[in-house]
Amino acid sequence: MTLNTETLVPFFGEKKQKSEEPMIIIDSREASSASKILKGLNEKGAVVKTQLLDKGDYVISDQCAVERKTVNDFVYTLTKRYLFEQLFLLKDVYPKALLILEGYLPIIYKYSSIQPQAVWGAMFNLAKNGIAIVNTGSYKETIDFLYTAAKQEQIVEKRSPVVHASKKHETLTDAQIYFIASLPSIGREKAIAILDTYQTPVNALMNVEQWSKTVNGLGPVITNKVKEVLSTPYKETKQAPQENKESKQSTQENKS
Repeated sequence: MTLNTETLVPFFGEKKQKSEEPMIIIDSREASSASKILKGLNEKGAVVKTQLLDKGDYVISDQCAVERKTVNDFVYTLTKRYLFEQLFLLKDVYPKALLILEGYLPIIYKYSSIQPQAVWGAMFNLAKNGIAIVNTGSYKETIDFLYTAAKQEQIVEKRSPVVHASKKHETLTDAQIYFIASLPSIGREKAIAILDTYQTPVNALMNVEQWSKTVNGLGPVITNKVKEVLSTPYKETKQAPQENKESKQSTQENKS
């Protein structure tokens, strides 16, 4: 295998030209919670633009976008099962979808709520589905990686950062998977297993009581969560006008 060494040339230049500075588009919510990264990218000379992104935290080209998670956040999202959906949807619109895991990775062996094997299994599942994982030790390393990656994409590969909207579900199968996957603790993989077993979403929902017996990986805990969502009457959470008025009065009294 021959490496294209020419792609490293821009990083060894003695002088930085203004035209060589990359632009990085940052999700406005990420910019608020990761202000040090925003500041660091600015200090390096990157042109930083913030806007509300549908998917991903950083867009560095028309082909590449990045989701950033601290190691703690990554472990937490595994218990909620929605990280995979976020990243698979990101990869739908950005072929080079990346996950930055920021922090000391071996700390996973100190968690009591989740087994290290589950973390490694999740990382393997993402990698085999084409989502690259980069572990940075700190926010400073994250800054260096994002800046370097943006230069590689924009200065070397001549790609511009472009925000893509999430693809709509173009096929009936996509819509069926998304519908079942949106149920609590299900996700894409389990949704596919459920549909393989029951063929249609309606048939699957009618037989939710049997999921723990017929679908591999679905135990009674997950099944009960789904049953609760499907069978609990809807209750609007908005406060009545009188309640809002009383709440405001109480707040004013407390302040005085």
